[in-house]
Amino acid sequence: MRLSFIYTQQYSLSEVGGNQTPVERIKKSSDGLRGTLKESLSDEHTGAIREDDQTLIKFHGMYMQDDRDRREERATKKLERLYSFMIRLRLPGGRLTPAEWIALHNITGEHSTGVIKITTRQTVQLHGILKSHIKPTIAAFDRMKLDSIAACGDVNRNVMVSAHPKFSAIHEEVFQYADKISYLLLPKTRAYYEIWLDEEKLLEVNEEDNLYQDRYLPRKFKIAIAIPPYNDVDVFTNDVGIIAIIEDNKLIGFNIAAGGGMGTTHGNPDTYPRLASVLGFIKVEDLEKVVYEIATTQRDYGNRTDRKLSRLKYTMDRVGVDVFRAEVEKRSGVTFQPAKPAVFTTRDDWYGWQQNHEGLWYYTMFVESGRLYDDDNVQFKKACLEIAESGKAMFRFTSNQNLIVGDVKEEDKAFVDEVLTKYGVIAQTEKASALRRSALACVALNTCPLALAEAQRYLPSLIDKIDEVMMKHGLQDEGITIRMTGCPNGCARPYISEIGFIGTALGHYNMYLGADAVGYRLNKIYKENLDEAAILKELDVLLESFKTKRLQKESFGDFIMREGIV
Repeated sequence: MRLSFIYTQQYSLSEVGGNQTPVERIKKSSDGLRGTLKESLSDEHTGAIREDDQTLIKFHGMYMQDDRDRREERATKKLERLYSFMIRLRLPGGRLTPAEWIALHNITGEHSTGVIKITTRQTVQLHGILKSHIKPTIAAFDRMKLDSIAACGDVNRNVMVSAHPKFSAIHEEVFQYADKISYLLLPKTRAYYEIWLDEEKLLEVNEEDNLYQDRYLPRKFKIAIAIPPYNDVDVFTNDVGIIAIIEDNKLIGFNIAAGGGMGTTHGNPDTYPRLASVLGFIKVEDLEKVVYEIATTQRDYGNRTDRKLSRLKYTMDRVGVDVFRAEVEKRSGVTFQPAKPAVFTTRDDWYGWQQNHEGLWYYTMFVESGRLYDDDNVQFKKACLEIAESGKAMFRFTSNQNLIVGDVKEEDKAFVDEVLTKYGVIAQTEKASALRRSALACVALNTCPLALAEAQRYLPSLIDKIDEVMMKHGLQDEGITIRMTGCPNGCARPYISEIGFIGTALGHYNMYLGADAVGYRLNKIYKENLDEAAILKELDVLLESFKTKRLQKESFGDFIMREGIV
């Protein structure tokens, strides 16, 4: 297995000194993430919540946002910003039953903007929920045994796992570990149930949390499980990357990688994207112990004085991989063995109909930027609702922001196909170019407070123009990975795409090139602050060179590196 970094210098494992950030104070004094959220909710004079509560609500799976398109208009009218909330579900492995899908559909229509947004972490989030609608939304999800606990905040986030059962006869066995790990790393506080579901606070309930204590983690913590040869989860971009090792159709254990992360900060050279380093191989029965102790090691030694340097990747670089590995071994009682061979060959979704080893059928639909909606051309929501109401399929979100209608029996396949055809889903999927199918974008404007530029609203039109350049050079069948984010935080994993666009200001992007096609190598900065005309001009030259100089079956990213373009 190719590794991202090799470290030789070693350091001692010690806590970072200095003054802790305001967020650390808020967490410690929050009374188990309760804060004054109840008081904030009852304040009818504003659509916002109190400042400290804006940090705490993230641990409940929500962000407070406002419509940035309407800030100037509302300021002119002397109105407060149009505040609303985004709720993100905790959905390990990204699977929903037909009944759960029907509930999601109805909740979306009653309480949010109406768009179901598939995230790059294999779950969904709903935008535009007013403060008065939060509790009804949470209650509706709770009736279906769904929740948003720890979908955001300085805790373990949604656990991802390779989405398509076609790739392995033991997919379901591996899939179960996403739920096990998610449950293992949940906060123990009952605050979520008291605040949003009016559960009575019981003094005798033990909320002692050996993992998170009263300080939680220094920053967000992400875990993904990959089943080679499929790397749809971009396993090395996670704080913990778990790689299933299968021999003779039997799961024998996992290669464990740690220290991945995408976020950076413009103008801060101390921040950088990093791919996880492989620690070694462990047996199946040791997985939960090892993952738990990786989290506790980061809890105790992560940086709490500078949130820009607080992810696990910086902890590992500060102390060295060998020291970190030894600490995890000491805490877990598990000794890492040399990593087993594991090779990834693809990370793209398999569109259209595929059949697994059990004879069940799966249709992967292309959902541009993960936005499920209905318009004159395609009615995603109507199609999915009709299928869900029939009870003839399950639903699986992918890490590439797409949706699989799956577990379809042979006798039901024609019905599902007819519904997908009737509502334009199959036509929408089949007409999308290879380039468009491989693209990802974060939400960015108009709701993300961090966004400096557009992403999901702009990338489709930019793809239109890049597709023309691709056709000009006879490259229309090349699925080059393009990813765009409105800021350097990296939510759409742009630093591991063959072409990455990172927003710097409205209409301007830094352009990155040179990642490989399956997720082993980061890209590098190519040009800064490009507008659309400059982007298209640069790509025209690069793609012409790629067409004439590439080696047989060479990917665009590999060509960029071989030619020394970055």
